[in-house]
Amino acid sequence: MSRSQKSSSTSAALLYRPIGLAGSMLAGFITSKVFDQVWKRASASKDADPPGPLQSEYPMKEIVAAAALQGAIFAVVRTLVQRGGARLYERATGNWPGS
Repeated sequence: MSRSQKSSSTSAALLYRPIGLAGSMLAGFITSKVFDQVWKRASASKDADPPGPLQSEYPMKEIVAAAALQGAIFAVVRTLVQRGGARLYERATGNWPGS
């Protein structure tokens, strides 16, 4: 039986919520660190912090590029952390936490 065919109970989904929340927090932390390192390598200035949307000294294209890069990194890291957490939960309980 594949994962998509496994049934998921409401109690499994509820029990997984604290794990999912902790995973999301971990993903946010990891994303921040990864994005800072990627931005330092991609930026023309090696000491530059990523631009924020309200920083007028940066051109709009640089602000949008930074936001797009950060969003892409966050999506990938969050997916990896959530999927890993779900697999660990399944191994521990025998239930897949997804709905």
